[in-house]
Amino acid sequence: MSNKFIPHTEEDIRFMLDRIGVKSIDDLYAEVPEEVKLKGDYNIPSAMSEIEIRKYFNELGSKNRQLTIFAGGGVYDHYSPSVIAHLLSRSEFYTAYTPYQPEISQGTLQYIFEYQSMISELNGMECTNASMYDGATATAEAMFMMVASAKKKNRVVISATVADRVINVVKTYAKFRGIDLTVAPEKDGITDFDAIKAELEAGDVAGVIVATPNKYGIVEDYTGYADTIHAAKGMLAINADPSALAVLRTPKEWGADIACGDGQSLGMPLCFGGPYLGYMSCSSATLRKMPGRVVGATKDADGKRAFVLTLQAREQHIRREKATSNICSNQSLMALYATIYMALMGKEGMKEVNRLSADGAHYLYNALLATGKFEPAFPGKPFLKEFVVKTSLDIKAVNKKLEENGIMGGLDLGNGMVAFAVTEKRTKAEIDRLITLMTEE
Repeated sequence: MSNKFIPHTEEDIRFMLDRIGVKSIDDLYAEVPEEVKLKGDYNIPSAMSEIEIRKYFNELGSKNRQLTIFAGGGVYDHYSPSVIAHLLSRSEFYTAYTPYQPEISQGTLQYIFEYQSMISELNGMECTNASMYDGATATAEAMFMMVASAKKKNRVVISATVADRVINVVKTYAKFRGIDLTVAPEKDGITDFDAIKAELEAGDVAGVIVATPNKYGIVEDYTGYADTIHAAKGMLAINADPSALAVLRTPKEWGADIACGDGQSLGMPLCFGGPYLGYMSCSSATLRKMPGRVVGATKDADGKRAFVLTLQAREQHIRREKATSNICSNQSLMALYATIYMALMGKEGMKEVNRLSADGAHYLYNALLATGKFEPAFPGKPFLKEFVVKTSLDIKAVNKKLEENGIMGGLDLGNGMVAFAVTEKRTKAEIDRLITLMTEE
């Protein structure tokens, strides 16, 4: 055996190489440039005792700086109840695989069903899948869904007020799927509805994608959007922050056909960018075009409540060539995270999260304006926990100073605009300290 971690014998390896017509394993890597090939042994330390390895990782962890965060941009520093990590780390959850066999997967199927039910209750939609990679790819999947539903229409319009990184991901998906993606302009920080109407007049638009709150934190008014888009035989998709939906008008109330977005705001730690959770919901009329897994409730042979995967043939089985999407990964561990969070917080708890966040955001907003060094970027536009202001200060220099003092400042949007986000974790003392550091000479 050439490697103690690989069970293949020399005879096994020889048989496989002969089968594919290759003389040696090295020949498989002939096209890899020599300069990127590893020469020598791996830099792996020798064995350590438990005490030694704990000390080693504690030293590594101490290099990470824990900052007080006032940045947002679609990722928010919400409180994460400690019990979630304890429940999530149970082996039956942590090592669970896709629940193909319902007879032995009832626990997994049940919590996915509960996740679907809770997300549907948040956004008002009738059906939810479980689940997508993240909010950006979920939005791209919504684009696929609209084109698949429209059949002969191959163009989708997305508002410029959707987060830039989401638009970039959607553009990439559109390019390699041959979909014509149009970015509708913004006007004073919100979607230019007249521009949307003009695009719809061409008669080739399968759907329109907007966001709530948008990339500036503004809560846009989408009155009339659904009626106008539906009259043009198109669909409306809303990328929505699920935490904010506890207090904002839901995609269903706006008349949307699809709701999608990132579930990170449901208490998930920032974790250097992941893992996060993409969610997607839709009306029952478009359920058969929705990608991903759907868990349904039924009864077993004894009449007891049971759970099963439904509509799964679309993705990777007998009709996969007709599928809207071939995504088959199930982010169920993060779906479980969101489920536990929503169950712990409850309706009133999630409302309280938004109340505290909104109070803190408006306090910071007004305090910044009172310094005379900031002015509104979008006067009169409503916001919840995130907002944008203008300033003549050097934002890069200010953010560097804040970082030196243990604070992650606002996002520099360019042209003197900076975006701040405040969650329920930020105290008045922390906000006051931010203001002092930003405005002192």
